[in-house]
Amino acid sequence: MPKDNVIDFKKPERFVDDPLTDVLRTGARKLLTEALEAEIEGFLAQYRDFRDTQDRQRLVRNGYLPERQIQTGIGPVAVKVPRARDRQPDHESGSIRFRSSLLPPYLRKTKSMEELIPWLYLKGISTNDFTEALSALVGKDAPGLSATTISRLKSIWQEDLDKWQKRDLSHKRYVYIWADGIYCNVRMEERQCLLVIIGATEDGKKELLALNSGLRESELSWTELLIDLKHRGLKAAPELAIGDGALGFWKALAKVYHNTRWQRCWVHKTANVLNKLPKSLQAKAKEKLHQIWMAPDKAEAQTHFDDFISIYEDKYPKAAKCLQKDREILLTFYDFPAEHWRHIRTTNPIESTFSTVRLRTAKVRSCFSSKTVVTMAFKLCQCAQRRWQRLYGYRKLGKVIRGIKFINGIEEIRNAA
Repeated sequence: MPKDNVIDFKKPERFVDDPLTDVLRTGARKLLTEALEAEIEGFLAQYRDFRDTQDRQRLVRNGYLPERQIQTGIGPVAVKVPRARDRQPDHESGSIRFRSSLLPPYLRKTKSMEELIPWLYLKGISTNDFTEALSALVGKDAPGLSATTISRLKSIWQEDLDKWQKRDLSHKRYVYIWADGIYCNVRMEERQCLLVIIGATEDGKKELLALNSGLRESELSWTELLIDLKHRGLKAAPELAIGDGALGFWKALAKVYHNTRWQRCWVHKTANVLNKLPKSLQAKAKEKLHQIWMAPDKAEAQTHFDDFISIYEDKYPKAAKCLQKDREILLTFYDFPAEHWRHIRTTNPIESTFSTVRLRTAKVRSCFSSKTVVTMAFKLCQCAQRRWQRLYGYRKLGKVIRGIKFINGIEEIRNAA
């Protein structure tokens, strides 16, 4: 290809005022001007009967404020805000001033732009690249795109996180919970762990239940998190908790919600067992582990379990012991509706969501504070939550709550006396 035909994709093209955009912006300016005129006329109408000491109408039009640019999604829109004058500002009732509700003082960008800027940061654009990235969309001379402004807008997220972490949970009932500790690869003062809990409500919807930072996956950190949930109203214990082998979580769960049953994550357990086997045997061993948790009933799963132990116990005792020690809590899911098995055998709801968090933090080279990492994870989870799959067969959750017994995923039929 000739050199002249090579296209450079590194930098965005400069914002171009095409005819359609120009028409849209002109129309927006006209509509905004009309709205402001209607607003001030309505304001003056409220005080039409007010008179000054010379029996003149007290409030009158007084020209316009200096023109300013409002940054919008279709580029900057120039506008002049009308103003009014009080002819008797020293009145005993005080001076009357006109303040536009459409364009408050110092407004420089629309709310949609204020929300767009931090979300672009969340999706991977660093603060130093914003001016260049957005100039292709809203104009090179657009105001308010500095790194300082963007950092200020991100602080709104931290306020959202603080409110969310203090929300009332007394009206909530979670049947299943998934718990995991996530480590993000960012440079921090100390390598901290994100403690995450996702819950399934009575109607089968998955929600982010808890998110906070802790020092590793320690029992103390998990206990603090679970106790906080209980203090905020989550009195009813979940029927089942799904998690990996972190002892800290299970010890804390036993203290706070001792009636909750345990289910070890099969994905984590499979990885732990395979790590104790030679690579040449891992593919075959993984297939045999798959046979256990995909068995149609508990008896067949136990048979495949015994086969795996007998095959690998002599030569690879560590792998066999790793599987054997969690035998009972690996098969707990058989005591719940079969429709729910696909959801409760693993902590996949957390793993799939936080893969996005890891990707985002990997793009950022600068150091993070603990609060920044939690805040970013919180907003990414909120974004992902809208796409979380509802529990298949969620109507049976009511039976789980009522304590109806399930054997191999099928409801036990009790004969009437």
